[in-house]
Amino acid sequence: LCCECGQIHLLLDNHLYNFQEEVDDELICHICLQPLLQPMDTPCGHTYCFKCLENFMQEYNFCPMDRKKLSFQQCHKSSLLVRNLLDKLIVFCPFKAECQQTMQRCELEAHLQNRCPGFKKYKSELQRKKNPISKGKEDPPTKVETNTPKDPEAPSGGSSLVAESSAAAVVSLGTAEPGLVNPAFEEAEEGGNLPQRSSLVAETTTIEIHREDSEEELGMRIVGGKDTPLGNIVVQEVLRDSVIAADGRIAPGDHILEVNGVNISSVTHCQAVSFLRHPGPVLHLMVLQEKGFSNKTAQQDSTSATNREVIHVTLIKRDRSEPLGIKLIRKTDEAGIFILDLLEGGLAAKNGKLSRNDRVLSINGQDLRQGTPEAAAQIIQTTESRVNFVVLRQPGVQLSDPVEDSSTSNSSSSSNGGSPVHHRRRLDQNHYRRKSNYQKGYVSHEKTVAIKKEPKESLGITIGGGRDNKNKLPIYVTSVQPIGCLFRDGRIKRGDVLLSINGIDLTHLNYYEAVSALKSNAASHSVVLKALEIISLNSTEPSLDIKEQGFSWSPLWITWLGLPSYLHCCQDIVLSKGNLESWGFSIVGGFEESKGNQPFFIKTIVPGTPAFRDRKLKCGDEIVAVNGVPAIGMSNSELIPMLKEQRNKVTLTVVSWPGSLV
Repeated sequence: LCCECGQIHLLLDNHLYNFQEEVDDELICHICLQPLLQPMDTPCGHTYCFKCLENFMQEYNFCPMDRKKLSFQQCHKSSLLVRNLLDKLIVFCPFKAECQQTMQRCELEAHLQNRCPGFKKYKSELQRKKNPISKGKEDPPTKVETNTPKDPEAPSGGSSLVAESSAAAVVSLGTAEPGLVNPAFEEAEEGGNLPQRSSLVAETTTIEIHREDSEEELGMRIVGGKDTPLGNIVVQEVLRDSVIAADGRIAPGDHILEVNGVNISSVTHCQAVSFLRHPGPVLHLMVLQEKGFSNKTAQQDSTSATNREVIHVTLIKRDRSEPLGIKLIRKTDEAGIFILDLLEGGLAAKNGKLSRNDRVLSINGQDLRQGTPEAAAQIIQTTESRVNFVVLRQPGVQLSDPVEDSSTSNSSSSSNGGSPVHHRRRLDQNHYRRKSNYQKGYVSHEKTVAIKKEPKESLGITIGGGRDNKNKLPIYVTSVQPIGCLFRDGRIKRGDVLLSINGIDLTHLNYYEAVSALKSNAASHSVVLKALEIISLNSTEPSLDIKEQGFSWSPLWITWLGLPSYLHCCQDIVLSKGNLESWGFSIVGGFEESKGNQPFFIKTIVPGTPAFRDRKLKCGDEIVAVNGVPAIGMSNSELIPMLKEQRNKVTLTVVSWPGSLV
């Protein structure tokens, strides 16, 4: 719960307020559709919230309204007059049950901290709920090297890829599970020149996460659960500037086996989310982390790992353009990025905690163990203030001759000479029509809502999604505000997918087109909305739809699986590899006699492989087709040969749903 506005939202998102009256449209941000916060003016004459514009400019290089070329550095604070008008807007205290006061927006924080009986009651209840957890010592990591896997074309019953209890370290990754396909682990047929990659190295580690605020989000997205083909709970994404990113030890693809000593390897997706959202100052996680294929060199290197030290360093920039003064290089004989030099007088040199020869493991939670100097420079340059390094230090090691490519955080742009956005490949919006009956645990119900309203009365909803979203989501309702005709009507709920308004199709629109369509049609006397409600069939699951203390609401990953296929927006991911490489991912699902048709999901992406380096494929992605051939209805034994036949290039058509936020 935010102590400034008294409402629940993501740490990086704007504050939320309940305004007493409808706010003039001139004072509304056309990105979030809420009254402006920290307003910023663009050279082309538009005004947006600081955070809204900052987030938008990380993805695009134009103004959201007129699409004129724009950079964040060209924008400036709005005039004092505009800021004062916004600060004087009248808002309700969010604790309506105990406090009915109204005040100017700028006075709300002081009211909550000093005068509000509701906030005082909330804080005292929160204090009572807190149970201090003893800080145990972190368990040392357990390295396990698995045997060469069997031919994935004939999966046999075997060990599960989970630990049955905290005493079980790691089960063989080479033993195929029922329904598990491991194209990543297939043996090359060429023989001869194949490097010695006889095993896949995995490691279980107990990680202790500390939170100053026990209600704060961890900041990662998860997929999987026993009610899905994935089985395990898998980290899909680590959010930048989050608790998990600052810690730096958990990365996408890690399997979470235990939470505070509770085995979550055989729980449903909703149950796992509930465990991970449980508040507390300390969280103990047991995770399984794949380290990639081992060879002789890697095994020799591991013998000296005991002499190495993992170090966490945070550097704080005064603004985005400030350089850190670090020279980064690659080495010819070892993967990863290394610090070649710290420039005298630079931010890193003044801090004094980074050293020459340090190997960079991650920056702001983004895994760089197989990264490049350019990728590291991009992350540093797009970060506003806090840059969190996790480095590996081994005393006495000298740098080998570096390869040609290197980078430094002093440069003002990435290696392509422009914004990091420019070299992202933008996929065409490809709506792949297919029959799919997989809606396990959830059903969708279409509804039509017709309401009469005053022309100036707003709908009173906020939305998310859009086909320009990185997951190409349909438009959905993120909140129904207490002011507005839809709140009064009561039929449109948070989480509903909006299909049309007054006959205008919303399913193919991007976010800004949808906002424009909703605003223009809201001006009429009557509005007809068609929406899709996703309903859970399992009443015993924990109710995660309801807004929980300390966590902002977003749809659960598993609810997206219940959408009808006409709302799925697929994208093509093209992977390329050498003759002696494997693709680098494993999949689960497919047709089974006992379970019928199930989607194929990406379960594992192995570090150092083509799928890992490409960075577009994510754990939890659903494979719809391979080289244009639909995968629905196929079994493992039918899909595997298709993947093995592709010698150097394969096109995967996937649907990517965002994981559940914890």
